Parts: sequence; structure tokens; C-alpha cells
Amino acid sequence: MARRIRITQVRSAVGRRKIQRRTLRALGIRRHQQAVVHDDTAAIRGMIAKVNYLVQVTEVD
Repeated sequence: MARRIRITQVRSAVGRRKIQRRTLRALGIRRHQQAVVHDDTAAIRGMIAKVNYLVQVTEVD
């Protein structure tokens, strides 16, 4: 079974570039302080790298 990670938005996307707002949307994050759970894949890690200063990543058991 794949590892799972929780991604929480900790900073606002207001005033950020459109590509960064779209990346948050692609991760499934719609609101500030919202958390989503995804499988830990290379594609998800790449999206996190694009917006790493806006999100917090933790591992889920």
C-alpha cells in the first residue's frame, strides 16, 4: 500500500501567481487551512514543490 501524506494550506493564495493558485486547486485545496490526503507519488511531490511555502506536509499512518 502506498504511503499517504496530508497537505494543509497554511498561507493564503491571495496575490499569488495564477499557476500557483491552480496548483493548489489541482491538489484539491479550495480554502485556507483546508487539509487533503493524497498518496505519496512523484506527481504530488512535484506539485507540493511548486507551492511549498504555502502548504505544510505531514505523513499519515
